[in-house]
Amino acid sequence: MGVRPPSGGDDDEPESVEFGIAAVDAKLKRADLSFPASKDDVAAELGHEQVSYDVHGNDVALGEILSEVDTTEFRSRQELLNELHGPFEEYRQNNSGGVFQQMRSMLPF
Repeated sequence: MGVRPPSGGDDDEPESVEFGIAAVDAKLKRADLSFPASKDDVAAELGHEQVSYDVHGNDVALGEILSEVDTTEFRSRQELLNELHGPFEEYRQNNSGGVFQQMRSMLPF
């Protein structure tokens, strides 16, 4: 997931804010990890990495999210991302600031 932050009134194109699966994907692209990879391989390489789980920059250790996945081996980066999607969404819902905070995060300002 990624959301563009509000514009500060300048003419420069704003950068996107990566969180959830998009943030994990960015870390995977920079990591020295090849697939197929075991859950232990992923945890050893990236388990300590903090990953934003919402647009506000709140983060969680990837290892904590990975521990919620039942799969023990991932054939591809995409398979890993697919398996992490559900646990990230559940974590975000359980750790967000409530309905008001969720509505506020959807507003463009």
